[in-house]
Amino acid sequence: MTFQWPLMLWLLLLLPVAAGLYLWLQRRRQAARPAALGVTMEAGRHGGRGLRRALPPVLFLVALASLLVALARPQAVVNQPRLTGTVILAFDESGSMAADDLKPSRMEAAKAAAQKFVGQQPATVKIGVVAFSDNGFAVQVPTDDPVRVGNAIARLMPQKGTSLASGILTALNTIAVAAAPPPETRFYSNLTPQPTPSPTPVPAGKYTSAVIILLTDGENNESPDPLAAAQMAADRGVRINTVGLGTAAGADLNIEGFTIHSQLDEGLLKQISQMTGGVYYNAASAEDLSNIYSHLAPQLVVEPQKMEVTSLLAGAGLLVLLAGAVFSLAWLGRLP
Repeated sequence: MTFQWPLMLWLLLLLPVAAGLYLWLQRRRQAARPAALGVTMEAGRHGGRGLRRALPPVLFLVALASLLVALARPQAVVNQPRLTGTVILAFDESGSMAADDLKPSRMEAAKAAAQKFVGQQPATVKIGVVAFSDNGFAVQVPTDDPVRVGNAIARLMPQKGTSLASGILTALNTIAVAAAPPPETRFYSNLTPQPTPSPTPVPAGKYTSAVIILLTDGENNESPDPLAAAQMAADRGVRINTVGLGTAAGADLNIEGFTIHSQLDEGLLKQISQMTGGVYYNAASAEDLSNIYSHLAPQLVVEPQKMEVTSLLAGAGLLVLLAGAVFSLAWLGRLP
């Protein structure tokens, strides 16, 4: 247990003073009673009365101790179940995402459903946005601000080719940066700089609370190998849920005077999701895509969290104080 105001614990030194003061007052009270009243003999005949006299003040001291500790604002580490983690929305921005086999287009349907998904997430979930075509780049670092995420999604537009691996690797890097501790503050110095230590390899299964949602038509036409990138995600414990945008029949696109037929490649997307322990979803229409997002919830995990327990100690102290008052009035007809 830790305390936010540990200096308040010094007040516990008042307890022995209070106990000594109470005993001194009791002795004065007993000495003031005339022996002719036979009070001493009565106490001898009723041995249980000594316990009755002692219990209420002991309860008052315990209650006072609990309240004084509560003033120090104690904190305890408690294992709490919560929806938590990092969700990376990785959008395919290749030219084929302009195909209209999803209305009004694959890209616009995915963006509309993603906006709805962002609005449904709890505040404990951080959402980031990654875009990729022939290269990948982070559009929005993971944040719990839905407005910033929504604005990032709204800026997405179809670009060039498709490199699924670039999208996956960029998403992994975004997760790693978000999970890293803040950099140390550096100041100018005329000392000889020391060589930078080699980075520590990422442990297997390090980011198990993170998930990547890969939104693409699966038509990979750029290196590197997307399955190798998926294996890297699996090694880090990151699940990739793939969302197939488009239809098997596909649609024709007119790009720079050329007619190109684009269709959904489900096989590759299923492989990626299976390798990482994720799930493949097919979005044959904009309505189906909205339903898919309703099933892409973050994991419920149990995490140790530091929680302030001031109210618990204060409540316990008040209950003990009340019990002491009840016993004192019932047995002695007065408060200690």
